[in-house]
Amino acid sequence: MAKNDAQPMICPSSGVHVVLPDYYSPEGMGLIVPKTKDGRVVFMLPWLGRTVAGTTDSNTDIAVLPEPHEDEIQFILDAISDYLSVKVRRTDVLSAWSGIRPLAIDPSAKNTESISRDHVVCEDYPGLVTITGGKWTTYRSMAEDAVDTAIKSGKLSPTNGCLTQNLRLIGGDGWEPSSFTVLAQQYVRMKTVGGKVVPGVMDTAAAKHLSHAYGTWAERVAAIAQDEGLGKRLAHGYPFLEAEVAYCARNEYCESAVDFIARRSRLAFLDTDAASRALPRIIKILANEHSWDKARQKRELENAKQFLETFKSSKNAHLNDGKH
Repeated sequence: MAKNDAQPMICPSSGVHVVLPDYYSPEGMGLIVPKTKDGRVVFMLPWLGRTVAGTTDSNTDIAVLPEPHEDEIQFILDAISDYLSVKVRRTDVLSAWSGIRPLAIDPSAKNTESISRDHVVCEDYPGLVTITGGKWTTYRSMAEDAVDTAIKSGKLSPTNGCLTQNLRLIGGDGWEPSSFTVLAQQYVRMKTVGGKVVPGVMDTAAAKHLSHAYGTWAERVAAIAQDEGLGKRLAHGYPFLEAEVAYCARNEYCESAVDFIARRSRLAFLDTDAASRALPRIIKILANEHSWDKARQKRELENAKQFLETFKSSKNAHLNDGKH
C-alpha cells in the first residue's frame, strides 16, 4: 500500500528433517558436516529422546501442508551414512517432514546473494517499520530489533531499554535441573486398567519430561495425572501423559488434535505412527474439555490424519510422494 512497485522480500526455502532412533546419537553428542559432497550442511543431533537429522535447503512454492520428497529424505540418510560405521536404513525413519523457511531478501540489495537466514528490519517509508525473515528460535531478538526501530522512527523516549533478555519463560522461575525429582517423589500416575483406576509409578522419564516441558508448572500437570486418573502414556515408548492434553486445553489454548500432536507436544515430529495411534485418546480428552459432539470429533480425526499424511515415516512412505 505504501509502494506500488514493492519487490518481494521473502524467498521460501524447503527444509526437510528426519527423525531416527536414539542409538544414532549418543546422549550429549551430535554431528555436523559443514560441507557435504554438494556443498550443503548436514547435522545429526539428539532430540527429545530420539535423533533428528537434516537438512535440505531448496527453493519451493508455499504450501499449507508441505511434504518431503523421497529423494530429499534419501539425501539426508546417504549424507550421514558417509560418517557412520552403520548403514542408515529408510526403515529406521520414525518421522520425516518438510518445513518452509521465510528467507529474507534485503530490498535494498543489488543481488540475490543477500538472501539471509537472519531477520531484516527496515523502514523504507516514514513510519512504516517492516520486519521479515527470521525464525522461531530468535523471536525475542526479532521483537527487540523491530521495537527499537519503531522507537527510533517515532522519536520516542522510553524510560528503560529492552527487558526481554532477563525475562524468563513461564515456569522458568525457580526451576533447576533436579526439579524432576520432586515430581518422582511426590506424585503417582493414576490410570485406568481393566475398568479400575490404579496408581502407577511417576517414573524418571515421565518426571523429567514434565519438568523440562513445563518447568515449575509441571506439578500442575502431575496433579491432573494423579487426581483425575489421566496418568496413562499417550504412546508406548514416549513420556507424554494423558494429563497433558487436559492441561493444554485448559491453560494453553489447545483447540485441536493437530495442535496437540504438533505443537503442545512434538509427537507428530518424533514418531508419526505413534501420533496416529494416540489420536483417538487425545480427541476423547479434548472432547471432554471442550464439549465436542460426535461430528466435531470425527472432523478432528480426519484433519489430524490428513496432517500426518504429510509426514513420511517408514510405514507411510508408500503414500504418494510429496509435491511442493
